[in-house]
Amino acid sequence: MRKLPKRKVSKPRPAGVSKPLVGGLVLVLLLLCLVLWVATRPARQEEASGADSAVGISNQQIARIEERQQAADSVIDYARLDRRLQALIAEDQMIGMAVGIVENGQIRFLKGYGVTTAGTTDPVGVGTLFRWASVSKGVAGDMVSKLADEGKLSVYEPIGKYSPWMRLPGGIEQRATVADMLSHSLGLAGHAYDNKLEEGADPRMLRGALSSLNLICAPGQCHAYQNVAYDGASDVVEKVTGTPYQQAVRDRLFRPLGMTSANMSRDGLVTAASWARPHVGGKHSKPVEVTEPYYRVPSAGGVNSTIKDLAIWMQAQMGLAPNVLTPRALEAVQSPRVSTPGELGRMRKFRERLKTASYGMGWRIYDYAGHKVVGHRGGVRGYRSLVMFDPALKSGVVALWNSSTNQPGGLEFEVMDMLYRLEPRDWLGVDGRETPAQPAPEAVGNGAQGAD
Repeated sequence: MRKLPKRKVSKPRPAGVSKPLVGGLVLVLLLLCLVLWVATRPARQEEASGADSAVGISNQQIARIEERQQAADSVIDYARLDRRLQALIAEDQMIGMAVGIVENGQIRFLKGYGVTTAGTTDPVGVGTLFRWASVSKGVAGDMVSKLADEGKLSVYEPIGKYSPWMRLPGGIEQRATVADMLSHSLGLAGHAYDNKLEEGADPRMLRGALSSLNLICAPGQCHAYQNVAYDGASDVVEKVTGTPYQQAVRDRLFRPLGMTSANMSRDGLVTAASWARPHVGGKHSKPVEVTEPYYRVPSAGGVNSTIKDLAIWMQAQMGLAPNVLTPRALEAVQSPRVSTPGELGRMRKFRERLKTASYGMGWRIYDYAGHKVVGHRGGVRGYRSLVMFDPALKSGVVALWNSSTNQPGGLEFEVMDMLYRLEPRDWLGVDGRETPAQPAPEAVGNGAQGAD
């Protein structure tokens, strides 16, 4: 009997799906992952809703900012404040100005007034860049404090350990601390070598030449305002991080906070789409040149930004960005380190309510009507700035303007009076000039270009 050939029996295919179907499912899963990544990725500052972030404000929210001003917890009369600012910008010495207010941790007021250039109709807006001048000093204080909080340095170590350029009288750079430098209490006379800086001298060489001066007190014992010496903070940051000061600040502070306009160079100012030109005269004057010297001491006076980014910066000082600046880092810079009685004399216009004044690390601390307030002012040729806030109330004001007048210097106290429900005072000097509804800056220098 003939054997039949064996038939090849194909093995049964395991139960499941076909290869085309598997490929399709993989593709669907990949698409789902992409959708989830887009939905959950960190939003850019201008896209952020603000509801999910403690700092910042989106462009959409700026367009509806009046809604925030109607919040039940608001005590600031924004309509009255706006009328007073309209009266202020009408003053002959005012050209342009931008103002921001944070109340209860939320940005509730951002507005530009006047023009970027005298004699034009180019308006100041919330996207117009100005110079911060000495308000920049708080950035240096925060940057160093952040590094100390991370264990990378101690502010109680000698400045000579970190700055290869700093040479102080009698070699005291080996005893004077980083904290002494950041509180302007190295023992030097005020504004040491600002004049040389404005003449074009290299600031690092000038820090080396400080050894030829005489001390007016021992380190930590008196306050005398500095720019050249204060910029030793740039040396400290560069030594510890291994990167230029500007890059370290950008990467570790500005970018994480979403401060997209903030920069530290002359080019960063004058190439902006909208920037305020500096003026030293009134409305009939012409702009003056943007000068370079204080950009070469970036930790003392080098920051530019919009009013929006300055308001975000103030929010961070209130403890609203603990992933960037921890409570411990903020406490270190906002705690009094040296008394500044001269500041009380300079601010005598406000002495009715201003009781004490001291300096931390890059920040001034005051007792205003029984409340602790923190702030700073600034001024370089043709620009002025101010910031003041109550850390407990998480409320405060920022302002930038492009003229040399000191008149807006009362704005911070008018806002504080509203916050504390105090009887209003005409700190701005505009009473009787308001339309129906609708103090000396801190110089970074004492010369013609000076900045505080």
